[in-house]
Amino acid sequence: MIRFIMHGCNGKMGQVISQIVAADADLEMVAGIDRVDDGHNSYPVFTDIKDCDVEADVIIDFSAAPAVDGLLEYCVEKQIPCVLCTTGLSQEQLDKVAEASGKVAILKSANMSLGINLLLKMLKEAAGVLAPAGFDMEIVEKHHNLKVDAPSGTALALADSINEEFGNEYEYVYDRSQKREKRSSKEIGISAVRGGTIVGDHDVIFAGVDEVITFSHTAYSKSVFAKGAVQAGKFLAGKPAGMYGMADVIG
Repeated sequence: MIRFIMHGCNGKMGQVISQIVAADADLEMVAGIDRVDDGHNSYPVFTDIKDCDVEADVIIDFSAAPAVDGLLEYCVEKQIPCVLCTTGLSQEQLDKVAEASGKVAILKSANMSLGINLLLKMLKEAAGVLAPAGFDMEIVEKHHNLKVDAPSGTALALADSINEEFGNEYEYVYDRSQKREKRSSKEIGISAVRGGTIVGDHDVIFAGVDEVITFSHTAYSKSVFAKGAVQAGKFLAGKPAGMYGMADVIG
């Protein structure tokens, strides 16, 4: 039996993950952390993570960036591995994540979807062929109107996957209205769209002379991310300190 704590348990993702865990006989949600507890959960909920004294094997986090600092401190202190799914972290916070991973197992991913993580691998090969042939690269991401950070963590991960293939020599351009100049061959454009209830839509466009190749991924519900997070939790439980990713889970 793998025991989970859900950090951000009353958010949409937290509730979906709680349902998935409840339906699996080999898993148990033993506690939740959230700013508000209305008493509807089947497990105890703590409004302050410092008050959580429940023993667990792994924490799954789908919260907000300001809550991550306290989460990292808790995981290191309690020696509980953490699946960190919150995006929009500052560079200072990312440094803290790296530091914490030297003391406890942390799996960080901008997107928990199996499809997106397969796409990350495919883009490296595609970029290696198309970019040297003169193809321009653009990423367009679309999300619901409640999403705060832009561009999405997934869009940045897609760009990073391409950029790593070339020693990170490409510049990211987010707003062409401020440049007013011809597009450079050494840039990756990233555009963000916010509207309605779009769960998550990412297009990676390779635009060449007289041909365009587009890699697309569309998420139709949050369950694809929740399932991936639970799989990541199963993988991470019992792992030694270190930084892990979804590539380790699907590998």
